[in-house]
Amino acid sequence: MKNLKISEIFREIVKILEIKGGNPFRIRAYERAAENIAGLSEDIENFIRGDKLTQIPGIGKDLAERIKEFVETGRIKVYEDLKKTIPAGLLDLLNIPSVGPKTAKLLYEKLKIKNIAGLEGAIKKNKLKGIFGIKKKTVENISKGIELLKRGRERMTLAQAIQVADEFIKALGALAGVKKISYAGSLRRQKETVRDIDILAISDRPHKIMNIFTKHPDVGEVLARGETKSSVRTKDDIQVDCRVVERKSFGAALLYFTGSKNFNIKIRQIAIRKGLKINEYGVFRKNRFITGQTEEDIFKTLRMSYIEPELREDAGEIELAQKFQLPELIKVQDLKGDLHVHSRWSDGGNTIEEMARAAKLRGYSYIAITDHSQSLKVAGGLSVADLKKKRRQIGQLNKKIKGFRILYGTEADIDSDGRLDYKDETLREFDVVVAAIHSGFKQSKSQLTKRLIRVCRNKYAHIIAHPTGRLWGSRDAYDIDTDEVLKAARDTNTFLEINAFPQRLDLNDLNCRRAKEIGAKLVIGTDAHTTEQLEMMKLGVSVARRGWLSKNEVINTLAVEELLKTIKK
Repeated sequence: MKNLKISEIFREIVKILEIKGGNPFRIRAYERAAENIAGLSEDIENFIRGDKLTQIPGIGKDLAERIKEFVETGRIKVYEDLKKTIPAGLLDLLNIPSVGPKTAKLLYEKLKIKNIAGLEGAIKKNKLKGIFGIKKKTVENISKGIELLKRGRERMTLAQAIQVADEFIKALGALAGVKKISYAGSLRRQKETVRDIDILAISDRPHKIMNIFTKHPDVGEVLARGETKSSVRTKDDIQVDCRVVERKSFGAALLYFTGSKNFNIKIRQIAIRKGLKINEYGVFRKNRFITGQTEEDIFKTLRMSYIEPELREDAGEIELAQKFQLPELIKVQDLKGDLHVHSRWSDGGNTIEEMARAAKLRGYSYIAITDHSQSLKVAGGLSVADLKKKRRQIGQLNKKIKGFRILYGTEADIDSDGRLDYKDETLREFDVVVAAIHSGFKQSKSQLTKRLIRVCRNKYAHIIAHPTGRLWGSRDAYDIDTDEVLKAARDTNTFLEINAFPQRLDLNDLNCRRAKEIGAKLVIGTDAHTTEQLEMMKLGVSVARRGWLSKNEVINTLAVEELLKTIKK
């Protein structure tokens, strides 16, 4: 929770400095620190205790002091002082897609707009018309951005939900008497966004659990407290419910509270047809308890195969389970490497060697270092001369690190016409070419579709990164003909990425399932910029599982030599 809060404060500082026209190097320092802290897989306090804060990429002495200040006091004075220099609601304007620092400043100076409500009112009264630089299309984009922002605030990303839930489960699971504990709901189904969190536990001391739960340091308000169920709202305005159930009913409660609603309705109907009743307490014949301790027991009683939580959406999985024909879903341990990783050669926070050794520790046998290409200068894109030096370094490291292979790669920029920004003689040298769109997001559906299809036909483009371009809470997916792109990828032996970065998760689960139906193959990449962010792979795997993918449909489950043969066009 502290990681997220510190990251959020640093991002707010970035916004204030941008509005005020602050030093770009200072802005970038806070921006990079925010990204890297958000990507940490362990609590920031562990770095403080081990005096290792400055080992986090992007964290120097000054920012380390800011982090310590927050952990000790719950605030950062620099941030509090900066907030006083601008109207309170002005920061919210920068959360709206299409509203940058210059636009926010202009709206305030010309129309005294200092919050989202004021901006909505000005749009309704057509007051933005005629303001310098603001055209009709800009106003339309701002209106869409406001709606997108509102939707985003109602939910949190899967990564945020996991982090919040884990904080509570860690505290409750350590209690004596807690026999079992798990989260349920849409979080257990691994939905890409989550509204609130459900926790279930078995314990012979429910009062103790409720006491620790409601007094957890992250709790901002206790909404309800009972003997076996309580609800709280965290300081970040997230509702968390906790229930203690009997051992014999734990599986039934887990099944019921995991959902989804439509899935539960259909399962109840199946039970009724078999002369049974199923609810959160168990499976009953008339009033006699049959089973309920585990979900596996319940599915067995209903004469169907176990349905993984990620599939429980009433999307055909129940019918296949009754025939015992469900696919075996991909698992994290099936993956043998990560094919989308950045290093200090572009905008990453760690060296190639550090990224490689971290990947090896995760059990991988290879990693592709895909730093940005030359046209993306803002992200430290590499010139052809830089590439030669990088390639030599990779060769040296491959001799040094035994039992592991570093693949020479790039994240090549796709231009507005669908061309890559290196010439063919440069592209053919790479082991892996990941192609990505970083600009021109507002092209027409036809233009964007043709752009992606053209890059699929490029002999040297192996993978399309984050294919629909969406960023949760700030940018919707591009308007493309998804089926046409999937077919082009299938026909050209181009692989589409499930980008595991928490704000992306792109392709999403529905597109993954459609890719499977069409016959397009996929790859899961973290887009990691630090060693810690390699941990995000599990989020990409969650998307793949929700998309019904087995390991045969994801190419980085292959050994390295087989992989390189498979991606060759």
